[in-house]
Amino acid sequence: MIDRDAMRDAYAYAEGGGLRVNFVSSLDGAATVDGRSGGLGGEDDQQLMGVLRSLADVVLVAGGTLRHEGYGALRLGPEHAAWRRANGLAPHPRLAIVSSSLAFAASDSIFADAPERPIVVTHAAAPADRRAALAEVADVLVAGDDAVDLPEAVTALSNLGHANLLCEGGPSLFGALLDAGLVDELCLTLGPVLVGGDGPRIVRHAAEGIRRMRLVHALPSGDLVFLRYRRT
Repeated sequence: MIDRDAMRDAYAYAEGGGLRVNFVSSLDGAATVDGRSGGLGGEDDQQLMGVLRSLADVVLVAGGTLRHEGYGALRLGPEHAAWRRANGLAPHPRLAIVSSSLAFAASDSIFADAPERPIVVTHAAAPADRRAALAEVADVLVAGDDAVDLPEAVTALSNLGHANLLCEGGPSLFGALLDAGLVDELCLTLGPVLVGGDGPRIVRHAAEGIRRMRLVHALPSGDLVFLRYRRT
């Protein structure tokens, strides 16, 4: 089992914060198995996810990923919540959902059971009735006219005091953030499995091109490797 305090030190945000993306991948580059990511990492990867969430102000997730991966309300375990309180933070980070369709109900557990009021990131052309309904249970952030303007959204989150951002995907959101030049760090868990198949990589739909990253650390945990890269 990973040492949570040591991992918090290893993954502390750079001064001024930034946007980091967290993914798990198989040895042969698969982002999912049987359509989901959960089988790639194991218990230590789940522990690391808790550590990364405990360090974040906001956890950014695409609406489709949230539904597909079965997210509930973003609530940390007691130890993580206690650490945040001891460090002057709210017990739980806020969940920010990036969505154009707004295909959620105000009664969904991600809103109804949320310990901190979620944020919905959308655009001006999103259905007005759904925006109004979700505004009852979340802060609706409108960024862009007919598509979500991610640089505008990240700036707005920063202006709200949310400097430490953690994106948990999915691959299309990662790709859009990459194209927009917004990715400061990649936290990648390398799972000790070979998957095969034609499943997605951790990035989808981004323009092909080299983006240089530098290795911050490579930490083994059993047969897993926790990799942290920072933009050069």
